[in-house]
Amino acid sequence: MKEDRQLLVITHLSQLVTLITGFGSLILPLILWVTQKERVYQMDDHGKSIINFQLSLIIYAIVCVPLILLFGLGALGLIILGIVAVIYPIINAIKANNGEEPSYPLSLNLIS
Repeated sequence: MKEDRQLLVITHLSQLVTLITGFGSLILPLILWVTQKERVYQMDDHGKSIINFQLSLIIYAIVCVPLILLFGLGALGLIILGIVAVIYPIINAIKANNGEEPSYPLSLNLIS
């Protein structure tokens, strides 16, 4: 296994592709993780945390939709999820570049 911090950084930042295309924040990191987890040191750990984070965001967004009818709390939740979905991939890309472990808040441990 080789150490490739640049690929780890790209994998974290690939979640932001949704800002450009409107979709792909789960698909692109998933492809990078599946194809590189055996070749790149720490890719398996970083990939799992990214996929767990993206799946968690999807679940939270689904929960927020019916909550829109409840005093608009769902809309506020979706705004917060949008902000979190942009900020934490950037923070964790910087951490990956420095050789640190990623940490995504509110991430459910769906893939371990």
